[in-house]
Amino acid sequence: MERYHIALGLFGIVVLLTAWIPMAFRRLPLSLPIFCIAIGILAGQSIFNPISQLTGFDSRLVIERMTEFTLIVALMGAGLKIDRRLGLLSWALTWRLLGIAMPVGIALMAVGAHWMLGLGAASAILLAASLAPTDPVLASDVQVGPPQTGTEDEVRFTLTSEAGLNDGLSFPFVYLAIAIALAPDEPDWFTNWLLIDVLWRLLAGIVTGWLVGKVLGFATFRLPKSAALVRTGDGFVALGITCLAYSLTELAHGYGFVAVFVAALSFRTVERHHEFHKELHDFSEQIERLLMMVLLVCFGAAVRVGQLIDELDWRLVAFALFVILVVRPASAWVSLPSSLPKGERAAISVFGIRGLGSIYYLAFATGMANFEELGVLWSAVALIVLISIVMHGLTVTPAMRSLDRRRGSNRPGDEGEVWQSDSTNTRRSKNG
Repeated sequence: MERYHIALGLFGIVVLLTAWIPMAFRRLPLSLPIFCIAIGILAGQSIFNPISQLTGFDSRLVIERMTEFTLIVALMGAGLKIDRRLGLLSWALTWRLLGIAMPVGIALMAVGAHWMLGLGAASAILLAASLAPTDPVLASDVQVGPPQTGTEDEVRFTLTSEAGLNDGLSFPFVYLAIAIALAPDEPDWFTNWLLIDVLWRLLAGIVTGWLVGKVLGFATFRLPKSAALVRTGDGFVALGITCLAYSLTELAHGYGFVAVFVAALSFRTVERHHEFHKELHDFSEQIERLLMMVLLVCFGAAVRVGQLIDELDWRLVAFALFVILVVRPASAWVSLPSSLPKGERAAISVFGIRGLGSIYYLAFATGMANFEELGVLWSAVALIVLISIVMHGLTVTPAMRSLDRRRGSNRPGDEGEVWQSDSTNTRRSKNG
């Protein structure tokens, strides 16, 4: 019992530190995730190791569920803080990253995993698909600010919207890896994958998310004042929207990650400028930070005791550097228009932060099928997430401050200025 009480007190200290550290060290190029991992590494050396009851990969389901819930909360928060209206032109850079950079990046990573790590087709595609999404949880420093705060410049908007959508859009590639792994028992695997895992699941996610957002937006803002949810002023309404959108979509065999983000966007369209959006966003962000802290402390402890990097060798290090320093920057750079200022183009290309989404996808897929070289897969993901958190965490603050200084006070987000693309050129225009 004493051990439990001591652990509870240490948990309280860690929670207070996560609230205090960003304020105390806001001028330093250090992100909160770095501190959380450092706390986890220190905890892993003590008798209060938070993962002392987890052995190897036996707790895959716990990892899957914890990262899953954290991600859907983060996706709701990301969707709620986007002020820009959804559109083909106003979201042009996002569509380029999703339609060009992500498939090209997955192909390059799969080839690299096969060539550098010796993985078979199923494992190589799974590793590449798991590493494809940029993380909505860890990328707060490169995301837009709370709703209606005027901090939606082009770099922050593009990285936020990309992180909100590519977590769900990576799923078809994860299911492709699962289908290949199960191919001997499924003769029609490709047709089933194309019709169900690509077409149906994506359509169900988009439609269900949009309907849930519209209906709950109406219930929040359009019902008589005595019955409208907005009257409660409770931020945990965001959690209800999140769980309902995710649950209904998963029951319909759709992609819940897509649905949650789309539901947030749809919810904003019902009443775009109400101050209640900030209450919802702030609650989502606080829950997200708490969950992130718990997971990253556990992640740091796992790294310390070696559970996640058992297969570490020079090949894994080379592959990790290939993914972070070559694949993401190169695939994103070529997908973005040359007319975009080089500084903004570089920032969007470089800051594709890998994190909890990669861990979730690997935990999910390995529960659906058997993959070869499981230890290599976990070690590769853990190493890449660790390097990404540290490298991007140290560089993102000074890089974004430099971009802000170049733009001066007249930031694109302040006046609704966006990049719009047509078939012949890319130009600056006003987002009407």
